[in-house]
Parts: sequence; C-alpha cells; structure tokens
Amino acid sequence: MHPATPPTTDAPVGRAHRTPLPRRHLLRGLLAVTVAAPLMFGAAACGDDGGAADPNAPVKLSIFWWGGDARAKLTEDALALYTKKHPNVTFETTWQANQGYFDKLATLTAGGNPPDLFQIDDNYLAEYAARNTTLDLTSYQESGKLDTSKFPKSLWQYGVVDGKLAGLAAGENTQGLVYNKTLLTKHNLPEPTTGMSWEQHIAWAEQVTATTKVPGTQDPSADYKALWVWLRQQGKDLYKGKELGFTAEDVTKWFELWKGARDRKATPTADVIHEGNSSDVTKQLVVTGKSATSWVWANQMPDLKKNTKDELGVIAYPGDPSAQWARASMYWSVFKGSKNKDVAIDVINFLNNDLEAVKLLGTDRGLPSNLDLRRVVSDDTTDPAMKQSIAVEAELTQKFGESPQVPIKGHSKVKSELIKAAENAQYGRATPAEAAAQFVEACKSAIA
Repeated sequence: MHPATPPTTDAPVGRAHRTPLPRRHLLRGLLAVTVAAPLMFGAAACGDDGGAADPNAPVKLSIFWWGGDARAKLTEDALALYTKKHPNVTFETTWQANQGYFDKLATLTAGGNPPDLFQIDDNYLAEYAARNTTLDLTSYQESGKLDTSKFPKSLWQYGVVDGKLAGLAAGENTQGLVYNKTLLTKHNLPEPTTGMSWEQHIAWAEQVTATTKVPGTQDPSADYKALWVWLRQQGKDLYKGKELGFTAEDVTKWFELWKGARDRKATPTADVIHEGNSSDVTKQLVVTGKSATSWVWANQMPDLKKNTKDELGVIAYPGDPSAQWARASMYWSVFKGSKNKDVAIDVINFLNNDLEAVKLLGTDRGLPSNLDLRRVVSDDTTDPAMKQSIAVEAELTQKFGESPQVPIKGHSKVKSELIKAAENAQYGRATPAEAAAQFVEACKSAIA
C-alpha cells in the first residue's frame, strides 16, 4: 500500500463518508443509492454482468472517489441523472477525503472487494495498470462506446500505459504561472507573457523586485511541474520507459538557473521559498503577498482568487508552451474483473459527454474534457477566475505538445525527493551539483 499524494483540488483530510441522510431522501426514486462501507464493494462487483444479455436487467454499480461534501453532491446529482435516464442502473457510492484514499483502494483491490468504477490520478495509474487491476478501455474507445472525439488528443493519451488506455480523464488542467496584476499595475510594470524565455522571466522578476520590493517570482526549483516542462524544452523528460528521463547534469543546470535567480534577488529568501513549496493553495506566495508569481495548476485560479483581494493573471510557464500538455487532473478507471464493465464504461462516457451531467459537475474535477461542452460550461459560469482559467487553457490547447508517458511507480517519492534536494541547494546546504547528484540517486531508489 502506498500513501496518497493529495491531488491539486481536494477536500480536507477526513474519514470515509456515507452519503448524508437528507441526500438519500432527495435522491429517493431517482438514484436508489446504497451507501455502504468500502468493504461492501464486493457485493456490487459480483452483480449482474452489465446487461450484456438483457439491457434492462437490474445493475448496481459500485463507485469510489476522493473529495469533499461538494464533490459528493455534484457526483451524486450526476449519477441520479444517469439513473433517471437508465432506471435499471443504481449506484453504491463510497467516498472519502484524499488522505488514505489510495491505502483504502489498495486494500480493496488486493482483498477482492474492488469497486466497479474508481477515481485515480497520475501518481498511481501506471502502478495499478501494471498490477493488471485496470480494464483496458481501448476497444471501447475504438468502438465509440467511450467517445473521446471532442477531447484534446494529448488529454486522452495521458491515460495510456504500456499501449493500453488504463483510465479516462475526468477533467483537464495544465501548468499555470499565476501573477499579481494589481501589484504590477500599481507600479506601472509590464505583465509577463506566454513565450518568455526562462532568462527573460528571471530578468522580469528581478525588475519587479527592484521596483516593488516584493520578490518577483517564487523559486520553482523544487516544483516537479516546472522541472518537467523545462526538461521537455531541453528534449528530455521526467521518465523514459521504466527509467528516469534526465541525468544529474540536467538537474544541475536546473538548480544553477535558480541559484542565479536567487543571487539576483529575483526570488524570495530560502525560508519564504520553503513556505511557497507547500501544495496548499492558501500558502502560495502570490496570495500571501510574498512574491509576485506562483507556479500552480491553471485550474486552481478560482481557489487562489478566494485568498486574495488582488487581481490575478495566468499564463503558461516560460519557454516553448508546446512543452506543456493537456494533463488529466484525475481519471476514471474500471476494475478489470468487474461484472459490470459495459455499464461502467457507459457511466464514464455519460459523465464526460452528456451536456446535463457536465453542466452539473462543472469544473470540480478540472476543466471538462469534452471541448464543446467546456465552452458551454464557460459560457454558463459566473466566476470570472474560472472563466479566465478556461480561456487560458483554450488558448494553450492550440499550442499543447504530445503528452508525456504517465508517471511510473515511485513518482510520489520522486516529487518529495525533488523538494528535499532543491531546498538543500536553496539553503546553501549543498551546491547545485551536489544536490542534483543526491536527487538522482534518491530517484533511482524510488523507482526501483
């Protein structure tokens, strides 16, 4: 079992949840949701075979996801809509907060009580596919039962593991450099733009620091997202097959780039950088006022905006934007041994491609994967930060490159080891070369 790495837009830590009683009353007659403890999944998984013999045969589909109360309500409303259109299908839903989710999922799959349908992210998709736990969705995609024709190509491709479609994106996000527009306007400074080189970005940040006395940019040397994009711009990658896609020399150059930025006062001090290395949205330096930029996922804009009165802008990371891709914020996967495969596939297709369902789900799991329906959601939303996030991704969609391979086993450890190594360099406990060598050795152990 492996500890979960919290996804980018998750609920606070908590226990597995049962659907609250008022929700059951509300859904009665529509959904007939039976909420049970996770270990009850096996009963659902051993039910009817998805209606292969009789399309009207009763089916109870078990489904497991992480998230909070808001996600639970949105998901259950969408599932209720499915049951309204397919009265023979009901759902056994279980959900919990992100911490401990993957421990529970590992227990369920190893113990023979897996859900038919479950949520997963790119930290674990390759690992579960390698265990032969996930159903290959390729044939369903090719037949049109799983319609990805309106998806960005790089988005659905980011669910392919060893030639098999192991999961389908439940939503999309991409890397975003968020900056404080209010601060720049106040001091008559130019806004950063997509396509700036890394050196141009650092020079811009140096100017911001000198003029505003606020550090121009968070140092992203500990941020795997930034390193990944930079590596792709150098013709490298985070992973290549079952191995690392970079060398200690590559990482040395990355760490040296940001040592130079620190020396030029383009970034905050090490203690403040450490604060910004947190994945907590409320601690991002662009909203705490300790830096003019933060390196985040573009779909985090609404949450960032809730934590500051200043106006924010968002662009691609520096360098060639084709190094970025349409990343699956999370996936839906089907248990390979499910008796309800066909129904589970149809539910995934429904959640991604049905207009009413997509409008209900909104952007809770990222921007809608279906580009046509994404535009509808954008038109309907009244949140200016979300409109801005969707607009930026719509612009970048035209520039996205091919998706990289899904991260391999040990990815979560690689991310934490990068923070450790980068902070050693940031605090001066190691030279860039020493920190890079330590990082690469730790990574090799992590993925072994």
